Amino acid sequence: MSRGRYLLVGVSAIALAGGAGALYVAPLMADPAGIKDCGNVLPPLPAPSGHAPTSVAEPQWAQRGGTVNDASCLSRTAVKGVVRPTSEAEVAQALAYARATGLPVSAAGVKHSMGGQAFRAGGVVLDMRGMDAITLDRDARTVTVGAGTTWHAIQQAIHPDFAVKAMQSTDIFSVGGSISVNAHGMDHQAGAVMGSLRNIRLMLADGRVVTVSRTENPDLFRHVVGGYGLFGVILSATLDVVPNAIYRSERALIDYRAFPATFERIAADPSVGLAYVHLSTAPGSLLTEALVYQYRQFPEDQALTRAPLGEVPSTKVRRLTVNLAKKNDLFKTMKWWSEKHLEHRLEACTITRATAQGSGEACLVARNDPMHDSVAYLFNKLPGETDILHEYFVPRDRIVPFIDGMRDILRDQKANLVNASIRAVGHEDNALSYAPAPAFSVVLYLNQPTDDAGTAAMRRLTSALIDLTLAEGGRFFLPYQLHYSPEQLVRSYPEIGAFFAAKRQWDPDGLFSNSWYARYAPLAGKQPAATRPSITSGAPAA
Repeated sequence: MSRGRYLLVGVSAIALAGGAGALYVAPLMADPAGIKDCGNVLPPLPAPSGHAPTSVAEPQWAQRGGTVNDASCLSRTAVKGVVRPTSEAEVAQALAYARATGLPVSAAGVKHSMGGQAFRAGGVVLDMRGMDAITLDRDARTVTVGAGTTWHAIQQAIHPDFAVKAMQSTDIFSVGGSISVNAHGMDHQAGAVMGSLRNIRLMLADGRVVTVSRTENPDLFRHVVGGYGLFGVILSATLDVVPNAIYRSERALIDYRAFPATFERIAADPSVGLAYVHLSTAPGSLLTEALVYQYRQFPEDQALTRAPLGEVPSTKVRRLTVNLAKKNDLFKTMKWWSEKHLEHRLEACTITRATAQGSGEACLVARNDPMHDSVAYLFNKLPGETDILHEYFVPRDRIVPFIDGMRDILRDQKANLVNASIRAVGHEDNALSYAPAPAFSVVLYLNQPTDDAGTAAMRRLTSALIDLTLAEGGRFFLPYQLHYSPEQLVRSYPEIGAFFAAKRQWDPDGLFSNSWYARYAPLAGKQPAATRPSITSGAPAA
């Protein structure tokens, strides 16, 4: 989401509000009071039986008992407790305790998966954010990071010389979480996170630590990437980094039907390093107009200097803009109008020159800049509502009919769509791949009431959009709310049975679990587990 657009619409809103209207505006701008907790819409699950520990000491609890939730605020779950390890030895201790007590273990980062993928009722949660070391190898052009490290911290550590090769489009997420869902972002050439992974250091259910990569334990590597934490605890990862190239920011307004041809031109141009599309959410042009953003590599110049990475300013005004767009179609229209006509005039150009830059020169940014956004403006303290992500992967030749069908569904169900974007993904070869062939990813940012009616409406919308995706030969992304049926899961991911069977091979005692696995494995995973595969270089934890 663009920075300039929010600023302009927000200022306009403040000017329009005035007087008594300020009482309405103030809550829409307010900082969140804490982590939102709106209840629990997860399907009911049986609690783990567990048993009393023998001689194994309890881990150091960061939270004993209580509940946890995720970014949806709708997944409140009672747990045994939360452990926040800072070393491999502390991870091993927590696993030993869980094995001795018969409790499931889930690894968590910032918990932006929205269907309980980071915890299990009655289980032990490993909050991996204490594992956040960063080591840059300039000669190898790699960075080795702890699983709990955020992309924000990595960017700060490697800027201004290097940039991340593949990451999510915002920087708030943890590396372990991004690996566990095989996240992708703005770089259509680099692909998803899997493509830039040199290796992963993983702790297995029995406490052994192994390295997995394309050449070392490759089958386990394919299951860990996009494996939702079910095959082991990611301890650290080594990732490729690339030069922090200078880009010229470009944009074009097109009819959505022209997008496939437009992307073909982008894909054929190696100078375009980053690209994405925003679709109109204004009622009068819903999903018919599209703004194509691309960042084209600019020739290096001794007079060009990369500015330090700064935080996104004007958080309250941007938050106001987002929240007004949820409340009123007029502000949806204003937001889209300003993005089309005024946003580029307010864009932050972060590359400076030794001499003054002329007014007619291009806006230049470093590669790190477009992705250096922790989206603080998306968090609020508004009661009775929450924001939900959907993501659908559609064959590239079916994107236009998919958008047509999606528009009909959104209008028919009166969905409150706040943002819609398109990015390109290539073939992903992990075991549970959302892209078995090159596809376009359609990301929807939706607002819903948190009452029963709002949840029921979101369930209907999710089911309808999944059915549309399946009809067009696509797949839906799994890290979001669990409103889909086991039948829809199997139709979208026919390999799901083999995936669950492999999980039981690597973790025969079922130590690693989460709400998603506990919900769907008994219903969608019918294939029996075989003999546990062999691994290389297994060693006990340090």
